[in-house]
Amino acid sequence: MLKKVNAGISHEGAEIAIKDAAFPSPFVSGLEYASPARGMWNIVHTGMLIPEAHEIFVCAASCLRGVVLTAAEMGAQERFSTVEIKEQNLLNGDMEELLIEGVSDIIEKLPKRPPVVLVYTSCMHHFAGCDLGMMYKELEARHPDIVFIDCYMNPIMRKSGMTPDQLMRSRLYMPLKEREKKENAVAIIGNDLPMMKESDLYVFLKENGMKIHEITSCKTYEEYQEMAESSVYISSYPSAVMGGDMLAERLGGIHFYFPLSYDYDVIEEKMTELAGLLGVSAPGFTGKREQCEKAKKEAKALIGEMPIAIDYTYCPKPLGLAKMLLDAGFNVQKVYLDAIIGEEKEDFLYLKERYPDLLLYPTVHAKMRFMAAKEPGDILAIGQKAAHFNNTKHFVNVVEGGGMIGYQAILQTLEYMKEAYLEEKDVRNLIQIKGMGCGGCQ
Repeated sequence: MLKKVNAGISHEGAEIAIKDAAFPSPFVSGLEYASPARGMWNIVHTGMLIPEAHEIFVCAASCLRGVVLTAAEMGAQERFSTVEIKEQNLLNGDMEELLIEGVSDIIEKLPKRPPVVLVYTSCMHHFAGCDLGMMYKELEARHPDIVFIDCYMNPIMRKSGMTPDQLMRSRLYMPLKEREKKENAVAIIGNDLPMMKESDLYVFLKENGMKIHEITSCKTYEEYQEMAESSVYISSYPSAVMGGDMLAERLGGIHFYFPLSYDYDVIEEKMTELAGLLGVSAPGFTGKREQCEKAKKEAKALIGEMPIAIDYTYCPKPLGLAKMLLDAGFNVQKVYLDAIIGEEKEDFLYLKERYPDLLLYPTVHAKMRFMAAKEPGDILAIGQKAAHFNNTKHFVNVVEGGGMIGYQAILQTLEYMKEAYLEEKDVRNLIQIKGMGCGGCQ
């Protein structure tokens, strides 16, 4: 007799009140599920930010499927190539030769030699004990006019050391060559999406005559190289911090971490610190808090008691956002995340004490395959995964912080929430678009 696989599946292990949750891992790691929400960028999208670079993935055919589709979806096939690892390569012990000869063959057949080649190795190279250093040295000897960057498509690296996301963001700036520093030049680094021109940070830098470099706005390789003239590198995404430190150590200059935060004190503290670092006056904060409080009241008056769900794809600080909204009287009921980053420990403990019944859900736990709502939900979702799991048409369709920072991030988030409340979206079609905001992936 056939039995429905999801019949009687409990929520145990895939739903927990924050009062009972452990830091930093509220859920047990195991078999994982991938939701259809695909707006977050992956290693293909991020690597393409380097102008004129060419990506080469050296992997088994089954692993290549996803990245090939990503390149096709973003219309970047001409900047993307693959070398397929087959069973005999592993058995015959010619993995190194395959990579060296395969990459070299691709380069020689390209219509134009790229200044940078990103070579993505896989877990197979690590399982086989391949000499990665030797392979890159040989490639550099054969092609001295090209910068080779070691990149990785390796799932076994996800649980220890630098994560694939941290590694990829650090690799974005490895081709930069040292050049004379300019005191009035700064680089915003580590973001997949450009910083909003209306953000507190961008406005502050412009008002003080700073030349702002961002990889997201570079059209040519030479323009990209100009980033090396920056005296200060500013990162705002947690997974970009290690790469920022590495960049400052290699090229000189100072790395400053300006985190996305929904806390007034943190915003003003970081703006003041940055002003001191740049040798300029701190911006005025008069009226900023009052403006945000007014915006919160207006949004709350419109949205009322409508339940709210937040997920980590919207921003790297979902608990900080939940704290801000709950303190303002919003009916936040759910937060979707798989782990809690160190920067959110204070917010986690605050919510644990003040709002103990707030529910936490994972996004990759195997049970989440069966926990998406079947009927449309009357809930406001902030983030694509929250929208999917709650089957709501009222959602904020933004990923990775959307280029917001400072007080502007608070105000813009509230505007997005009002818009989501008033206007329905086609969640099924929107969340299937890979790499939201990435060139052709619109």
